[in-house]
Amino acid sequence: MKDDGKPLPPTCQPLLPASALTSPDGDTPQQDEGVKMRKELGLLEGTAIILGIIMGSGIFISPKGVLKDAGSVGFSLIVWVLCGLLSLIGAMCYAELGTAIPLSGGDYAYIHRAFGPLPAFLFLWDANLIFVPTTNAIMGLTFANYVIKPFFPDCENPDDAVRLLAAAAICFLTFLNSYDVRITTKLQDVFMFSKIGALGIVVVTGLFALYMGVNDNFSPEKVWQNTATDPGQIAVSFYSGIFSYCGWNYLNFMTEELKDPYRNLPRAIYISLPLVTGIYVLANVAYLGVLTPTEMLSSNAIAVTLGDKMLGMMNWLMPVCVAMSAFGGLSVHIMTSSRLCFVGARQGHLPDMLALINISKLTPAPSLIFLGIISLVMLCTSDVYTLIDYAAFVESMFLMWSVAGLLWLRYKEPDLHRPIKVSLFFPIAFLMICGFLVFMPIYVRPYEVGAGLLITATGIPAYFIGIYWENKPEWLKSLSRSATCTVQKLMMAVKEE
Repeated sequence: MKDDGKPLPPTCQPLLPASALTSPDGDTPQQDEGVKMRKELGLLEGTAIILGIIMGSGIFISPKGVLKDAGSVGFSLIVWVLCGLLSLIGAMCYAELGTAIPLSGGDYAYIHRAFGPLPAFLFLWDANLIFVPTTNAIMGLTFANYVIKPFFPDCENPDDAVRLLAAAAICFLTFLNSYDVRITTKLQDVFMFSKIGALGIVVVTGLFALYMGVNDNFSPEKVWQNTATDPGQIAVSFYSGIFSYCGWNYLNFMTEELKDPYRNLPRAIYISLPLVTGIYVLANVAYLGVLTPTEMLSSNAIAVTLGDKMLGMMNWLMPVCVAMSAFGGLSVHIMTSSRLCFVGARQGHLPDMLALINISKLTPAPSLIFLGIISLVMLCTSDVYTLIDYAAFVESMFLMWSVAGLLWLRYKEPDLHRPIKVSLFFPIAFLMICGFLVFMPIYVRPYEVGAGLLITATGIPAYFIGIYWENKPEWLKSLSRSATCTVQKLMMAVKEE
C-alpha cells in the first residue's frame, strides 16, 4: 500500500460474487441497480437523524456531570450554552467538509484526504474501539437505568440487571438495523415524540416550579456559589455537555445515502443545532428549578427524581418517555456509526469482511454486528460518567484533527470545489477551544486520558502490520480470505458494486 494519502482499494477481495449468493426466496435482488447503499434520506430524515442522536440519553444524565465539575448553578448553564455554540461552529465547519468531500465516513474521509492513511486509520481505530461502542454502552445503560428505576424507588438499581438490560437493548437494535434500515428510520418518528414528550414534561414542570419558587437556586447568593476556577476542572466540565451534543457530525457518516447532500446536509445541521441548544438550556433551567444541587448530584436518574417530586401519581410518565428516548437515540447511533466501520473496511483499513452488504436488505450487517460486540464489551462497567470522560477526550482530539484538515485543504487544494465555504474564523476558533479541552484535563483525569492515548498508540503498530505491510505470508492471506467467505455465507453478503 502506498502512503500517498489517497483512497486505496481493499487489499483482499471477497471470494464470492453477488451471483453466488441468493436471498431466502431464491433471487438475487437489485440486479438493475447493483448491490450498493441507496440514497433514501431527505432533509426531514437527515434532520430527524441529527435530532435523534443528539436528543437521546445525554440530556437526562449529563446535567449531573456538568454541575459536578462546573461547581455552581450559574456556571453550569454557561457551560451548556458554550457547548451548543461550540457544536454549531463545528457543524458549520463540517458542512464545508461534507459538501467538499461528499463521501460517507465523516471524519475518516476528511482526515484521510487531508493527512493521509495513518491518521485516518488511527481515527478509525479509536472510533471502533473507544468512542462509538462507548457511546452505545452509555445510551444502553441510560435506557436500562430509567426502565429499572421505578422498581427500585428507594435504593440503587441492581448493577447486573442494568448491564444485562443494556446488553439486550444493544443486541436487539443491532439486529433491527441489520434487518432493514427503513424500519429503524420510521421508528425514529415514534421515538421523536418520546423525546419531545420527556423534554416537554421536564421543561413545563421545571418552569412551573421556578414560578412557584420551589427552591432558591437562582438567588444572587447561590447562583455562583462554588464556581470552579481550576482550568483543568473547567475543561472537564465541558465533557459531559459535549457528550449531550454528541451526534451533530454523524449525518456526515451517511452522506452517500443522503439525497442532494449539497443542500440537505447543511440545512439539516443549521435546523438542528440552534433548536437543540435552546431546548437543552431550558431543560437545565427546569432541572434546577425543581432540584437542589445536592439532589441532582445524588441521583442517577435526575428526570425520574424530578418526576417523583412534582408529578405525583403521574410520575411513571417520566421513566417511560426517557427510556424510549434513550432507546431511539441508541438505535440511530448504531445505524450511523456502522457506516464509519463499513467505509473504513471498504478503503482497506479494516478487514474485508466488514465491507460487505447483505444482498436482500442492503445493510452493512457485518459492520453492525462487529460494533455490537465491542459495545457489549464496554458494559464491563456501569459508571456512565467515567465512560463519558473516556470517550469525550478521544473524540474531541479527532474533531480537532478533522477541522485542522479543513484549514490544511484550503492551502493544499485551493481549487477543490466547495459548495459551502465558511469564514476562517470558525475553524480557527474551533481548534483553539478543542485544544483547551484536549490538553487541559490531562492532570485532572489522568487515567481516562492515559487509557485513550494508550489505545490510540496501539493503532500505530496495527497499521504497519495490517495495512502498510503488503507482502504478507500466503497463510495469512488465505486465512483472511477464508474468514471473509465464511462471513459472506453466514450473512448472505457481498462487496458493494
